Amino acid sequence: QVQLVESGGGLVQAGGSLRLSCVASGRTFSSYAMGWFRQAPGKEREFVAAISWSGRNTYYADSVKGRFTASRDNAKNTVYLQMSSLKPEDTAVYYCAADRSLSQRLAIVMREYDYWGQGTQVTVSS
Repeated sequence: QVQLVESGGGLVQAGGSLRLSCVASGRTFSSYAMGWFRQAPGKEREFVAAISWSGRNTYYADSVKGRFTASRDNAKNTVYLQMSSLKPEDTAVYYCAADRSLSQRLAIVMREYDYWGQGTQVTVSS
């Protein structure tokens, strides 16, 4: 079992930056690919970014490409999402998730992730 706890959300003005963190419990964290998703009010949860177990491979949604960067520190059991040039449409609850499948392919759909955090609110004001 893996438990995930996100932090780092908050209120920021458009154009600003935030860094989200997701700390995982369990010794198997370094084996798992990790993903970031977000859910805005009244909308479905959507894929944001994914990062391989080593951190060498990443994949981003088109809407955040060039603005968001996923990274991880396996020694700290932590994955990060650096968000820059934030827009009001980035406002959402952000979730991290763990994929225990050991697949070489980075997953972009929710059903392929096995563990989820409780989410952290990001609000971008215009």
